[in-house]
Amino acid sequence: MRKKLLAASLMGFFAASAAHAQSSVTLYGSLDAGLVYVNNVAGGGHAWVQSSSALSPTYFGLRGAEDLGGGLKAIFTLENGFNLNNGTLGNSGTMFNRKAFVGLQSDQYGSLTLGRQYDFVAEDLGPLSSAGQNAGVQVAGHPFNNDNVAALYSLANTIKYTSANYSGFQLGGMYGFSNSTDFANNRSYSFGATYNNGPLSVGAAYLQINNNPNAAFNTAGTLNPASATIIAETQRSYGIGGTYAFGPAKVGLLFTRSQYFNLAGIAQGGVSPSITTGQGLNINNYEINGTYSVTPAFALLGSYTFSDGKSGGGAVTGGNQFPKWHTAMLGADYAFSRRTDVYLAAVYQHATGSLGLNPDGTAAPNVAAISTLPPSSTENQVAAAIGLRHRF
Repeated sequence: MRKKLLAASLMGFFAASAAHAQSSVTLYGSLDAGLVYVNNVAGGGHAWVQSSSALSPTYFGLRGAEDLGGGLKAIFTLENGFNLNNGTLGNSGTMFNRKAFVGLQSDQYGSLTLGRQYDFVAEDLGPLSSAGQNAGVQVAGHPFNNDNVAALYSLANTIKYTSANYSGFQLGGMYGFSNSTDFANNRSYSFGATYNNGPLSVGAAYLQINNNPNAAFNTAGTLNPASATIIAETQRSYGIGGTYAFGPAKVGLLFTRSQYFNLAGIAQGGVSPSITTGQGLNINNYEINGTYSVTPAFALLGSYTFSDGKSGGGAVTGGNQFPKWHTAMLGADYAFSRRTDVYLAAVYQHATGSLGLNPDGTAAPNVAAISTLPPSSTENQVAAAIGLRHRF
């Protein structure tokens, strides 16, 4: 009898220990391949391009957790973006160029993670935008990804806290270390808050990145210059937005403001306006977007963004410049299943004002620059994409 009781006790002990040590690792990702047509490509003409990430990012990742007991878990994520057409790594060859972090997660207190992570503008405002994180229409993003709402880059050397969900409210903060003796050079910090309740989602966020464009870039710092389209001594991006779903429709509104002080360069698709030392750039983005589910499998989507810019300082002749962009997107998506869909999307952008310099030092006319695509040779540009997407 004693042996039976001892055996039962040992089995109970080992079962409890195993429950506390339960762990899991999940492979996940998204594959997006399509054809993209772009007109008025800089240098003249138009182009048909086979594109990886034509509509949304192509990536895969590993996500894991170990139950430590008492509502506490050890967690990690390793996520890599890559080119589906040729298999090459994205973001200058960095292996886990989207996410690479480890941390602790508590049911009661939230999570604390360390590594390469997205800022709160990307995480909290991205889902409210048509270019939203992971599933959005990237070509509908704001000019030069000026606010990172499209989540085209993440930040290294970060420590990040995200609270638990309190009746729909969630808060968070993040700090990115420069890993340099010049503590302020190439560091970042970000804050965000969201509220989700049934059909309503609201978010607000702030991001600041500090650099020294007159010194050698610290590529081990929080932001590698090769990852971003705009590099400046200081970048500030912040905004607020929300979406509301009613029946088969969902409508979203988003405002963001980006401020760049002492620009070092603007580059997209290998083309950059000529920027002078000391020049600054502010852009306000006003976006309205919506989706409508015609059937459970077929959806229509659209958005319009007005981006209102102001640039000045440096050696710009004639005072301040006022670049503006109007971006409109229409699309359709058909889902074969919960994980596989086909899509069609078209984007039109019209630019006005001036940005940068001509060779003679006078203000250069602003040109269209649809997000993630090479800038136009004129103030107008049209892009269309058709493709297949599979999530796993």
